[in-house]
Amino acid sequence: MKMELWQGVALGVFQGVAEFLPISSSGHLLVLRNLLELGNIPVLFDVLLHLATLFAILLVFRKKIAAIVISTGRFTIGKSDESDNKNLLMLPAVIIGTIFTAAIGLVIEPMEVESKPKLTFLFFIVTGFILLFLRFYKGKGLSKGLIFSGLIAGIAQGFGILPGISRSGITITAARLSGMTREDAGELSFLIAIPAILGAVILDLGDSENLLSQVSPFVLTSSFLVSFFVGIVSLVWLLKLLKGGKLYYFSYYLIPLGIIGLVFF
Repeated sequence: MKMELWQGVALGVFQGVAEFLPISSSGHLLVLRNLLELGNIPVLFDVLLHLATLFAILLVFRKKIAAIVISTGRFTIGKSDESDNKNLLMLPAVIIGTIFTAAIGLVIEPMEVESKPKLTFLFFIVTGFILLFLRFYKGKGLSKGLIFSGLIAGIAQGFGILPGISRSGITITAARLSGMTREDAGELSFLIAIPAILGAVILDLGDSENLLSQVSPFVLTSSFLVSFFVGIVSLVWLLKLLKGGKLYYFSYYLIPLGIIGLVFF
């Protein structure tokens, strides 16, 4: 079955919303694929939608990324000062987090969890309780520095590969537990997403010929653009919700969704 335009747009909207809001984009795309009977569409399609939301991250965090690049350049030529310290630590934090994400991902991927829909709904419930935990969490965490936070967030991001586990939800929670403020936790969560998404795209590029036989270039481009623009809006909204400590709102959606899925699917 070849994908129609409305189906691609629907998947693009879901990806743009669910990649940033803590409700699991992989879980929702998996459920939506089944509802639309698009199980034969290569996984590369989902990965390219993730790439669209990566561009949204680059746009929204462009100033922070530029600051990290500038601070790294200043350090390279020996002209950095105390104002560069945080930016200089962010880069190794992201690198270390990415290494642990990849290691855990290599262990989880062969399990083919996506072939077991019941687990996706169970993980929706798990994500809901993770977000509820954030509502009541008031402590300062382990507070062992930015690089340690990157390690903890990277481990959490590895488990975010599981459909139904929100990558943003679990990494923000992990970063908060490691001692970061809400704003810094959100920043780290999306910065470590950049290499993770790029890696997924590179690994699945070999499936591109098969993808074009199932999805026309027009539908693919339309889905990509929809995911990008919806992603920008969703990310900006998420950062506002995170600042106000309101991510737990999504638990009221995820927990009932998971229960309904376990009962009826």
